[in-house]
Formats: sequence, C-alpha cells, structure tokens
Amino acid sequence: MKNDENSWKNKLYFGDNFDILREHVSSESVDLIYLDPPFNSNATYNVLFGEQDGSRSQAQVMAFEDTWHWEKETAEATFHQIVREGSKQLVTLIQAFRSFLGENDMMAYLVMMAIRLAELHRVLKPTGALYLHCDPTASHYIKIILDAIFGTTNFRNEISWRRSGRRSSISKIFRRAHDVIFFVSKTDKYTFNLVYAEKDSTLLDKYSQCDDRGPYQLVPLMVSGTRGGETGKPWRGFDPNVRGKAGMHWITIHSKLEDYVNKGLVIFPQKSEGAPRLKYYLDQTKGVPASDFWGDIDVINSMADEALGYPTQKPEALLERIINASSNEGSLILDPFCGCGTAVNVAERLNRRWIGIDITHLAIALIRNRLHDTFGPELLPYKVIGDPKDLASARALADYDRYQFQWWAVGLVSARPAQDKKKGADSGIDGYIYFEDDNSGKAKQIVVQVKSGKVSVSQVRDLKGVMDREKATIGIFVSLEPFTDPMRKEAISAGYYDPEHLSPEHKAPRIQLFTIQDLLDGAEPKYPRLLTTTYKKAKRQFKDVQKQDSFV
Repeated sequence: MKNDENSWKNKLYFGDNFDILREHVSSESVDLIYLDPPFNSNATYNVLFGEQDGSRSQAQVMAFEDTWHWEKETAEATFHQIVREGSKQLVTLIQAFRSFLGENDMMAYLVMMAIRLAELHRVLKPTGALYLHCDPTASHYIKIILDAIFGTTNFRNEISWRRSGRRSSISKIFRRAHDVIFFVSKTDKYTFNLVYAEKDSTLLDKYSQCDDRGPYQLVPLMVSGTRGGETGKPWRGFDPNVRGKAGMHWITIHSKLEDYVNKGLVIFPQKSEGAPRLKYYLDQTKGVPASDFWGDIDVINSMADEALGYPTQKPEALLERIINASSNEGSLILDPFCGCGTAVNVAERLNRRWIGIDITHLAIALIRNRLHDTFGPELLPYKVIGDPKDLASARALADYDRYQFQWWAVGLVSARPAQDKKKGADSGIDGYIYFEDDNSGKAKQIVVQVKSGKVSVSQVRDLKGVMDREKATIGIFVSLEPFTDPMRKEAISAGYYDPEHLSPEHKAPRIQLFTIQDLLDGAEPKYPRLLTTTYKKAKRQFKDVQKQDSFV
C-alpha cells in the first residue's frame, strides 16, 4: 500500500489523522504544516471545565460528528500512551495539566492535541515550520504544549489575525475580534520568505501624483551621511557634502543617476536650495513587509466568491501568506484537519505538493469537488486513500459508522449530504442533487436515500412519498445489499422524467436504483446534466508561477 501511495504526488486521506500520520507519513518528510483543529469556542468555561458526571448537558468539542470527551477508551488511553512514549518534557507537562484541570473536555482536548502535535513534529523536516490556528479558549495551553514539543527557542511568532467580520456583542467582556496563529519551527535553520501585507490607504496616500505610467511619489536622491568616492562628489551642480548638518551622499553612482534622468524619472528643483528627487511608482513597491498583526485579510462572508458554506472556512489569502512565507515551489504541505480544503487548494495553486487529512467523508467530498471546480484540466492527479474501494471495505465502514457510510455513499453519486439531518432522525433523505435543464433559473431537485441494511419494496414506496413531499424530480436509492425483483418493478412503475424541451436522450427514470457495487463499477445516475449546482461551485483559478528569495 505504501509503495502505491508514494507514487502519487498529492494525497487526500480519510481517517483519524493520528493513525494516518503514524502509518503513512515518513519522518522528516514535510516542509510546512498548517492546522486549524476543531474546538467549540462558544463553550463557556464553567461548562467546559465541569466534571463529566452525566447529570447535565455536556459541552462538546466537535469536528462534525467527532466528539472529544474524557473517556477511558479515548482520552484516558491516550494520556497513558503519552506517558509511555512521550518526551520527558511533554510527560511532565501533561501530568501537571491533569492535576490542575482534572478529567473534563478541556483535558481530553489537550491530550488529543498533544499526541498529534508530537507526531507532527516527527514528520516535519529540520527546515520546516508549523502554523497552528486557534482561539483564546485553549490557546494558552496549546502554546505550552508547543514549547514542550518544539522547544521554547523555536517559537517564532504569535500572529494575531483580525477577523474583520462583525461579531455578536457580549455585554461583560471586550468584543473578541481576532484569532491566534502560533508559528513555530523545528530548528533555527527554517525556511522563511519575506511576504508583504496588502497595500493599505496609508501607503497608497503617499503615491499622490500620477502620470501616464500611473501613481508615484517623489523620493530623495540624497540620504544622510558623508561618503568618499563617486557617491560623495557633486553631480549636476548639486554638492551633497553641503547638505544637512552631517552632510549627505547620493543613493547611487553618477552614471546610474544619469540613467534615471534619461528615463525621465528625475525631477529637478526650481529653487537652488532644493534637491533633485526620484519618481518612485506604486507598481515598483511590493508593499510593507507583513508584521505579526494580520489586519489586512478579511474573514470570508457568505457572498464571497470563495465561500462554500463550510462553517469554519478560512480565506485563501490567509493560507497564501503562510505558504508563501514558509515554503517554496515543490515543497510538501500538510493539513491534518483539512476541513473544506483551503490549505490544499492554495497549495495546488502555488505549485506545492500536498497531503490533506480529514475524519469525515463530508469534508473529503467537498474538497474533491472544490479541487475539480477550481483547477479543471490543470489539476494534477491525486490519490484518495482510506475511502472504500471494494464491497468488503464498504461493509466495514457501514459497520463502523453508518453515518460516515451514508456521507461516503452520497459522494459516489456526486450528491450533497443532508448536513442538517440529526442522528436518530430519519427524514428519508440522505443527500441532494440539484440541476438545471432550462432557462428558468430554478434548479430541479433529486433526493438520495442510502441504506446499509436489508432492503424491501416498501422502502421504494416510501421514497416515492419523500419525492412527492419534497417536490423532487428524481429519486435515487443506494443500497449496500442487492435489490429484489419487486423493488425493481416498483421503481419502474414510477415512470420517467422526460423534459419536453430536450432531446430524448435526456429522458431519465424517476426512481433509480444503485447498489454500492454498481457505483464502484462506474455506474452513474441519469439526469439532464446541462448545469449541476449541488455544491456551491468554487471559482475557476489558474496555477501561479512565483519566484521567491528563500532564507534557510
């Protein structure tokens, strides 16, 4: 399996990132790690730190259906694993945390993060860096864990990202308006490229003059300090030695100054006490080097082109700055909590190699659609590892978690999972597909139902009822088990969707039955594919070609 994986430049893994890191990612193989781990920042401290006695509603630290609690088979076992395998510094710290915090959700979260950060340290190259995105709820604890694993001398920055979107007001604290991003390196010889903040109004105001080339400002051709040689000698009647209290000198040699004159870039003074100045155009400046306060990158709003409806989606500009700063073209980028795939998407655009890991098939499906929509034919081949490739592994996933199985199965027909569906409830809908086959601007709806257990003809009849209730054009039934003859006859009796304005080849059965094996063999639902709008379509982008000055 590893040999097959290594033949792929880019990889997308489904599964627990701790297991993936241990089993699939080699030591010192990754150039840059970005992680935005899940955490319920809305949880109140008195609930989050309360002991788990089961007598009240428990606060949850969640990544969709992934809940982090202090339980013997999860957090307790991981705690003891850290004690057995961890470094002396990490073991001492985690034991101290447990003595201080007790056994609660916060402690469970820190234990789960600590063992994963230790693995991330292992896979990082000596020249590599890690950026960890978090909020104030646990950032102070995470910082100490990073110190224990990476060493206090390898902490580089605490970056504040000002989330410029408006937050709801809270009456008795100052409004929270920023997230924290910790930047650490593995050693003191780490890759770093100078990056620049967006040109703000303060900078732009300096370029108040304009000619045919564009906005410019006038900058001095002389600077403070006397110099020997040509730069200290008079030029065109201007003597730098008599300027200023301590004298001055030219910024370059006389021949270069003449070159500026020939290009029309020098403005000479009208008064003898004045000094010649140089036109410096806005397109010549990259801006101001970025500081550790990132107030020039806006949070994504629902109307933004890149917004995909994912609740914790980060803007591409944020990841672009991180990837440009701490990697070069061809570098390997890893995101172990890749969510909707922003880091993966930006890495692909900036010509980096990438590894993405997520524990939900919902995220994997979203990332795959995003990559294909964004890059089209420019998308380099990549491997999805961990999702079922045969019937036996599909059964294993269904036995392990039927909700993950449902998310994976709806992805096989390119449907959007019904995210609002709650566990224990069954509306008869596991996924949706939307398509347009006319110019009305109204999308037609296909409902998808997935079953992992025994199936019967009554379920096909139930699907008809769901279609009527939802006013769906087509219904798709996906089953792990084979369909019976009565089920196929019932599906045929539902008739066809036959749009009059389209040619006969667009005619499609109103109820379509697919086994998992059918879909694994390449079968596809039939419906007019003039325009599908199931997922919010990612904006088409093209690969960047960038040259950077790297400091290692």
